[in-house]
Amino acid sequence: MLEVRPLDDRDFELIREAEKVIEKNYKYGRHHIGSAVRTASGNIFSAVHVEANVGRITVCGEAMAIGKSISEGDHEFETIVAVAHPHPDEDIEKCWVVAPCGMCRELISDYGKDTDVIIPYNGELIKCNVMGLIPEKYKSDIE
Repeated sequence: MLEVRPLDDRDFELIREAEKVIEKNYKYGRHHIGSAVRTASGNIFSAVHVEANVGRITVCGEAMAIGKSISEGDHEFETIVAVAHPHPDEDIEKCWVVAPCGMCRELISDYGKDTDVIIPYNGELIKCNVMGLIPEKYKSDIE
């Protein structure tokens, strides 16, 4: 069973950072997901996903935010979130929180099994440990 916890003010700040980065950089067909990760040191790194014409090359926002954080020397993650920006033809006015895809769940857990993820769940926003989103995760010799 998924252990869920309510959001606190810091979590809402993280969501706002993800919204800010995608609102600033949204481009139809290229960038519609923003992500923000808060590290154990309290720093926040945000990034947008990078869409490619060949889908396999597309890089998710969570991976971009994690990569940005690691590139800046901050390797321990506390919480991560992703938000989607509405497309021009959608009757939606603001961004909304989205759950990470399977590959991002694996990536987040590979870099921090204790990382919390903010997701929509049963009609509300909650946070949970990433390992709760990957039952029976594979084991690696490099862990």
